[in-house]
Amino acid sequence: MTDDLPELRASDADRERVAEVLRDALAEGRLDMEEFEERLDSVYKARTYGDLEPLTRDLPGAGQAAAPVPFAPAQAAGSPGWPARIGGEATSRGGVAIMGGFQRKGVWTAPRRFNCFAFWGGGEIDLREAHFEDREIVVNCVAIMGGMSVIVPPGVEVVVRGFGIMGGFDHREEGVPGDPGAPRVVLTGFALMGGVGVERKVTRAEKQRLKEERRREKLEKRAERKELED
Repeated sequence: MTDDLPELRASDADRERVAEVLRDALAEGRLDMEEFEERLDSVYKARTYGDLEPLTRDLPGAGQAAAPVPFAPAQAAGSPGWPARIGGEATSRGGVAIMGGFQRKGVWTAPRRFNCFAFWGGGEIDLREAHFEDREIVVNCVAIMGGMSVIVPPGVEVVVRGFGIMGGFDHREEGVPGDPGAPRVVLTGFALMGGVGVERKVTRAEKQRLKEERRREKLEKRAERKELED
């Protein structure tokens, strides 16, 4: 389609959809940060479909991604797609750290109940890119002279039911309403001279998207001011 209409003017929505393809490629490791930033800069400078098409030509599905850009329905920016992330078989059901550490991060499927234990050690359970075996999952943490860190994405409801003895559980993220259809994460267990922390963070790719969005808004405002001055 872009070969037939290379000089047709691209819209902001067209540019944003190509930027989304590049963000996915960055998250999957197909582009490094330098390549990503160079291409992204070209996306927001692009005026026509012909300018946009080469930017995704060497990426998987580029023949489909580039051609339908003007006509493909846009998804809400930053939408986590919760229904698609709930269900499936768990890929890990626990973690142990004895004078050491463990991590569960990236794309993985969290079980209905994840049991973890730390003794003079620590663990990290990162759910930002995770799928969930069920609508509600329990993370049971036992931390003895050690610590656990649970990272959840925005939109996930957190319930804290654990207790501490000369230690404690972080309650700061509790009480924040969840998005419709989003999972609930329940933290249970106990901390003895240790702690279990909870953080709410976006992924690196989402941080980059928000940064680009702010930059694009600034550029648009600058262009509007220039038009008014002219």
